[in-house]
Amino acid sequence: MSYHFTTTVDQSFDDAIETVTAALKDKGFGVLTTIDVQKAMKEKIDKDINPYTILGSCNPGYAYKAIQAENKIGTMLPCNVVVQQADDGTIEVSAVDPMASMQAIENPDLGGIAGEVRAMLQEVIAGL
Repeated sequence: MSYHFTTTVDQSFDDAIETVTAALKDKGFGVLTTIDVQKAMKEKIDKDINPYTILGSCNPGYAYKAIQAENKIGTMLPCNVVVQQADDGTIEVSAVDPMASMQAIENPDLGGIAGEVRAMLQEVIAGL
């Protein structure tokens, strides 16, 4: 099982972040964190990488359900979405597959929740 859903977009890097953020919002997700990995690598270890941003997205209703079903699930939240520029300049967008990460937890109540979140994230990626 793959642990992510990925597509490429025909946009600039910054425009892709705006488009992805709006698409997530349309599905009830908010972006809780934005991590500029390119900037962090340069500042922390003086290494250069292509533009790479992690959007920590969360659908509050589903996060609530997951926390009620498994109180340590916060260790696997939020649902990360990555926007990155490949070496050829292509912009890729990848979202975590929550079903892949939930396999590590022996709690059948999470399966349904993860499946619904998975479907929403797949729709976000497919719609870009």
